[in-house]
Amino acid sequence: MKTMTTLTALALAAALGLGGLASPAQAQTTPSSDHAANMAQAGSDAWITTKVKTELATTKGVPSTDISVETVDGVVTLTGVLPSKLALKKAVAAAKSIKGVKSVDDSGLKVK
Repeated sequence: MKTMTTLTALALAAALGLGGLASPAQAQTTPSSDHAANMAQAGSDAWITTKVKTELATTKGVPSTDISVETVDGVVTLTGVLPSKLALKKAVAAAKSIKGVKSVDDSGLKVK
């Protein structure tokens, strides 16, 4: 019994020493605002990537299967090899037309 009381006292002392930390239950239900913002941005970036890929697939003269799309913080990066400068310009214009796109990095697009 004395061991159990000592362990309880040690656990209580440790918990009091960590007074500024949230309980595990609170930590799971109340994410930090930075974490929530990062998750929202990641969701937004995924949405933008999907919309850009869809737009490229429906843009005449752009071989969308030859283009990779990545989005980070609203900046879309296009990479791949296209058959002409016109196809490259159309791909960039298609990406820029999507709501939420801040800019398009086409430095990874090359023309055959």
